[in-house]
Amino acid sequence: MKITTKIKTFEDACKAQDISTELPMFPHLEEAEQKAMQAHYQLCIINKALNEGWRADFSNDNEYKYHPWLWFDKKIGSSGAFVFCVFNGNYCSDSGVGSRLVFKSSELAKYAATQFIDLYRDYFTYYK
Repeated sequence: MKITTKIKTFEDACKAQDISTELPMFPHLEEAEQKAMQAHYQLCIINKALNEGWRADFSNDNEYKYHPWLWFDKKIGSSGAFVFCVFNGNYCSDSGVGSRLVFKSSELAKYAATQFIDLYRDYFTYYK
């Protein structure tokens, strides 16, 4: 069974790793900042579950690493929306995404970007 059929929610990712679904609290942060930190936490858990134990080897330039490349498009709807494409890590560029959030395949990066787009929005944007 493909991992994408097992991991549909944050709760599924926690269950797959036998960890609590309780989110960390950051009481010293404003609500929007806390939401972003919790989204990052959730994305890390989801990423680990989807990669099924694979960890990127950043000392290996020949190993492909994939991450969704998201951008905010204000032309889509009144409040805007994220759109995405997938890039692999075998090129030289500045990183706009945390290295912990790379995937072992293009398919997984696309899946994460579409299935968990709301978490990516919460993580990357600051809004009330």
